[in-house]
Amino acid sequence: MNRGTYFAGVGAAGLLAAAVAVLSPHDDPPAPTSAAPAAARPQIVMADGDDRLPSTSATDWVTYADHVVVASAASERRLPLGPTEAARGEGLIGRTVDMRVEKVLWSRKGAPEAAPKRWTYNAAGFALTGGDQKAAAPMALHGRPRMEAGHRYILAIAWEPARCSPGDRPEHARWMGLGEGSELPYDGGVIGQGEMEGRVRTAAQARALAAAGTGEQGLEEEMIGQNASALTARLKAAPATQKQAPSAQARPPACD
Repeated sequence: MNRGTYFAGVGAAGLLAAAVAVLSPHDDPPAPTSAAPAAARPQIVMADGDDRLPSTSATDWVTYADHVVVASAASERRLPLGPTEAARGEGLIGRTVDMRVEKVLWSRKGAPEAAPKRWTYNAAGFALTGGDQKAAAPMALHGRPRMEAGHRYILAIAWEPARCSPGDRPEHARWMGLGEGSELPYDGGVIGQGEMEGRVRTAAQARALAAAGTGEQGLEEEMIGQNASALTARLKAAPATQKQAPSAQARPPACD
């Protein structure tokens, strides 16, 4: 599998602050016969990032998530290009997505905040390399949905309180995912079906890719082709465990 730019930190939040180092074409899944020709599909720049929290198993979800929700990507907004990037004609263009919660599937007892009805998701944006912002290539993280308007997802989310670090801008309190395994396509009420890495795939394609993969097989792969009710039952049966410290770099102190 080709690998692109690597970003430490948590998903899109790291993408928005980092500079593009290496670009790679998207590794397409097997395409259905009705799919558009490869030449007609836009190139997607792929990136890698560290998981913020464990997210592979059902135990990970019930240990680290505050809520598991079905949410739709209602709309998106392209953020303004920074002055430095504009002067260079290259860099990252940020993007936010308005996520609307359709159903709460599971909540952790003692969660610090009630499940949101909607929130702004800091998503992977676009890679600008030739100066023309309209021609900037879409970006996505390996193994994660890009979160595109018109698609549905199942997300395990946790409330991240505001953080302050001397000399840096404060990080506002917000809802965040756990990691690669905590964001599942859910178009048509089928887990694994829908948008992943900026491409639309069927549950059968997702299952074939999971079977051919060499990585860790977890909850995401186990639930392909099933529905939200099956996932909820799986979470209710899973035991929570002792939380571990985040694997990414140490968090800055909380704001006063």
